[in-house]
Amino acid sequence: MLNKRLSLLRKEHNLKQEELAKILGVARTTYGMYEQGKRNPDYETLQKIADYFNVTADYLLGRSDDPNQNEDENFDPLEELKQFMIENNMQGTDLGFYDIEKWKQLSREDIEDVKKHFEYVLHRARERNKENK
Repeated sequence: MLNKRLSLLRKEHNLKQEELAKILGVARTTYGMYEQGKRNPDYETLQKIADYFNVTADYLLGRSDDPNQNEDENFDPLEELKQFMIENNMQGTDLGFYDIEKWKQLSREDIEDVKKHFEYVLHRARERNKENK
């Protein structure tokens, strides 16, 4: 499976074996053996290939038919909200008074809604502060 996917990706990107081998830092003959299925790349080279083509190592290895990197795998709703609060000078705000387990269950879309709500609340607070001055 790996050899077929390597060949397919290289051809889709209009690259010659020699060009891709140079990008990966391996000899052309070594890369050729990858495509022939006579040799497998080491982990570091496999990751370089995945990064270059913006696919997952699992896709290259045939463990997945979805070539796309899954952004949501590493999505952390609490970290996303924390970063949002830092960016908006809300460092003193503590989400701890909420049920933390509920925050962990939020999807990316839910977090975007929360951020929009916070932005609205911040905007209203700034407007009130301007009026009171």
